[in-house]
This record gives sequence, structure tokens and C-alpha cells, in this order.
Amino acid sequence: MEHAASHPWEVSPRRAAAIQRELAGRVEEETPPGFDPGVVAGLDAAFPKGGRECVAAAVAWDVRERQVLEERVARRPLTFPYVPGLLSFREAPAVLAALSELNTPVDAVLCDGHGRAHPRRFGLACHVGVLTGLPAVGCAKSVLIGAHGEIDPSRGSKAPLEHRGERVGTVLRTRDGVRPVFVSIGHRVDLSAAEALVMRCTIGFRLPEPVRRADRLVSRARNL
Repeated sequence: MEHAASHPWEVSPRRAAAIQRELAGRVEEETPPGFDPGVVAGLDAAFPKGGRECVAAAVAWDVRERQVLEERVARRPLTFPYVPGLLSFREAPAVLAALSELNTPVDAVLCDGHGRAHPRRFGLACHVGVLTGLPAVGCAKSVLIGAHGEIDPSRGSKAPLEHRGERVGTVLRTRDGVRPVFVSIGHRVDLSAAEALVMRCTIGFRLPEPVRRADRLVSRARNL
């Protein structure tokens, strides 16, 4: 995959934060005309015991046929320390490697992580989206920043996720009576389109299927 942008990864935390702020300005929050992704890549990453590497999974999923087309796993050595708010500098190299190994062209990516719902408005989904140029959505299992009100227990119910007076995402219930997910813009989508894509890809579990599959795949690979 030919990347739309690039930057060095072995940098200081201070420089990494500056890169985030710079690239956050490149995030596009408008959905391309005719946006109707047929193949979505679910992306996830984890850290095996020992703290020496990151393992990531990419799952190409056919939205219309509701089936997996391809799965890939990539491992990359860790070159960046753990710093809150800078996790994408640990995850993104492996995530991008797994995504680039897919032979199936994808129309959009769903990241197990945040996008704009980030202290510097540049989480993993933004990072992957800006560097690849692909439409990207963050769909996280837990909140990183922000607050929200109560939401109805039924599937499709939602509430704004707000941080410092700004809406940064949506708290979205994908199944009746289960905990919600936290959806935010990554790149080249608006929030409404991001919510719709998550719901369209959710077919019986809490997580959208391509992300759920990537989560399972990376969990198995982490234990090898």
C-alpha cells in the first residue's frame, strides 16, 4: 500500500506529541461523495509478554456478504516507550504493516481504538487514516477522554461524547442491553457516516465484525 504521508517513528515523546498536533490538522472530517464501502479492514494490536514487540492484525471483511476475505498478522519491535496519549506510536507501525500485507483492496478501515476522541484529537484511527489516505473510523471498547449522558438500552441508541465543550465522538449501543462502544472520526468520514459504518458492520456481537475478528486474531497471535 502506498502511504499518503509519512514521518519517523523513533522520536522523543515531545516530538511525537508535536507530530500528532501537526497531523491532526490534516484529518478530513467530510465523507467522500458516494461513500459506500464494500470491503472494510478491521485493525487491532496487542503487546505480547516481554514488552519487546507489538503484534497487529488486519481482517478484510466483505460488508455486503458479511464474510472474511483475508486475514494478516504483522509483528514489529517496539521502539517507543509507553506514554499515555501516544499509544499509536507503539501500535501504528505494526498495524500499518498488517494492513499493507492484505492483498484485498479495502475501501475503509475500522480501528479498535480512538480517532478524534483523544487529548490531541489524533488517536490511532486518525494516525492510520492520515498516513494511508483511507477513510478511517475509531471504534473503542472504553472511553479515553470525555463525558456523556445516559443512553437507552436498545440497539442503535446513542449519546454525544464531549470533551472540553467539543463533541469528539458518539457513545453507541450496538446490541440491546450490552455496553456501548465509543465511535469517533478517524479520517475522511463525518461522525454520522462513522456511526452508520459501525452499525452496518455489527452483526450479532458488541464489536463490529471486522474489529471483532481482528481482536480474536491478534489475541491468538500474541500468545504464540
